[in-house]
Amino acid sequence: MDVHINAAVNYQANPSKSATKIAFILVTSLFFMWGLSHGLLDVLNKHFQDSLHVTKAQSGFVQAAYYGAYFLVALPIGIFMERFGYKSGIQIGLGLFALGALLFIPATIAGAFSMFLIALFVLACGLGCLETAANLYASVLGAPEHAERRLNLAQSFNGLGVFVGPLIGGALFFAPHISLGQLSVDPVMFTYVCLAFVVVIMMIIFARTPLPEIQVATTQDNKINEERSIWSYSNFTGALIAQFSWIAAHVGICAFFINFAIDHWTGLTPQKASFLLSIGLIVFMVGRFISTLLMRSFSPRKMLVAYAMINVVLCGVVVSGLSIVSIYALILSFFFSSIMYPTIFAMGVKNLGSHTKKAGSLLVMTLVGGAISPYFMGLIADLRSIELAFIVPTIGFAAIGIYAWLQKKING
Repeated sequence: MDVHINAAVNYQANPSKSATKIAFILVTSLFFMWGLSHGLLDVLNKHFQDSLHVTKAQSGFVQAAYYGAYFLVALPIGIFMERFGYKSGIQIGLGLFALGALLFIPATIAGAFSMFLIALFVLACGLGCLETAANLYASVLGAPEHAERRLNLAQSFNGLGVFVGPLIGGALFFAPHISLGQLSVDPVMFTYVCLAFVVVIMMIIFARTPLPEIQVATTQDNKINEERSIWSYSNFTGALIAQFSWIAAHVGICAFFINFAIDHWTGLTPQKASFLLSIGLIVFMVGRFISTLLMRSFSPRKMLVAYAMINVVLCGVVVSGLSIVSIYALILSFFFSSIMYPTIFAMGVKNLGSHTKKAGSLLVMTLVGGAISPYFMGLIADLRSIELAFIVPTIGFAAIGIYAWLQKKING
């Protein structure tokens, strides 16, 4: 039987330290897996432009299918987990993840862009389930005052997955077919079948491991929270806008990084540009680890304000199109983008009591920003220039800075 934990400060039943540690390690592995999937996605964008001859704007539908799934699945899975628990939600997420990866087999055989979009949509539905469960689980599995730091630590391994993804995609997606005996296998299909195999193994591990189940205890504060509308919490409502802005900015940058690098570095190939994207993503990963340590000495809110404003400046350099300098600025922006998602999430669900699960689901729905921004950035790039397209993430980072500044009295 699963142990039940109060999402607030009090606990209905204290799990052992070892049980909590195992739970946190397993959930952190989920962060790595969806980070890996995200990293592969950014290389797929350019791969489809070359192999299926789609425009930059059309390639934005890759992100639209992917992040649109988050928007559709987040609230239903939140309701499901209210009744059946986080472990059940994780199992459903892993199942959809594996199914979507396996759908790359018929999509590759058909060679149809639309079928790849369907496969990515199903896969992302699984990731939406995982992200709704894991972000909330990591943020409340411990003392509330350390929620931002704990979630940033878990998300650091997401950064590791995001770094590894383009390395795999760059090495395989633009390579010739893989020979397995007398069979000639498409490298994209091979990659996703291997991914499905790993995910199935994870399903078995999670099924066999008891996890502490989070449950809000009935307290006077929670009764007050139930009577108060979730929309009256400015830390939550502002987080919806800030999280939408972050995902729009981050996904847009990743989606068109390769295009931008090729245009501003003479002789750069798509494969080498993919590896350059990996450098940016390892900077992202390092940024999360370093910034998590810095949060022991500095307020997460103040760090969020500073990081957002620095990225506004760096994106301004990118828009100016200063040759290789702009590429360096774009790579550096990953460092200062690193803490934004987990910090905004933790700030958004803080002190919500019984509204916590619903708030977490709604915050995951804002990832639909990643479905919208790549299309408009691609459209701007097609009609005007790739440099001007980066005005979209510039605006996004400015919105995040404003949110964090306005939370001064709430999160200090």
